[in-house]
Amino acid sequence: MGKTADLTVVQKTTIDTLHKEGKTQKVIAKEVGCSQSSVSKRINREAKRRKRCGRKRCTNNRDNRTLERIVKQNPFKNVGEIHKEWTAAGVSASRTTKHRRLQDMGFSYRIPCVKTLLNNRQRQKRLAWAKDKKDWTAAEWSKVMFSDESKL
Repeated sequence: MGKTADLTVVQKTTIDTLHKEGKTQKVIAKEVGCSQSSVSKRINREAKRRKRCGRKRCTNNRDNRTLERIVKQNPFKNVGEIHKEWTAAGVSASRTTKHRRLQDMGFSYRIPCVKTLLNNRQRQKRLAWAKDKKDWTAAEWSKVMFSDESKL
């Protein structure tokens, strides 16, 4: 214990409210029942106390609960579908923010590193090619030179 008395929660709140009302430290000390130096230190600490530093969070608890509800409805949704539903619910946050919030909630998922290999048009072309060559014999296939064999 130091030179000043340890203040209770009630005394601290009383000091804060009386100080906001504009009372002097001596008057506050008498009303609270502690030394004037204790009041002075309390007031100075409150004045110097740091506010929360850093960037403000772009989502609040309500937005996070909305995201959790979306994921729990269908846990097999992909990242894009989850993001679309979340933005439709009125939350404007990036995919990275969404990923962080899901990790905080204990869900695990990954963002694919590469694009899908084929788009719909390419799939249709490949299917048409395969249907065209469906009835080929081994002799016809032996005449075809593939790109892998051309490098030999």
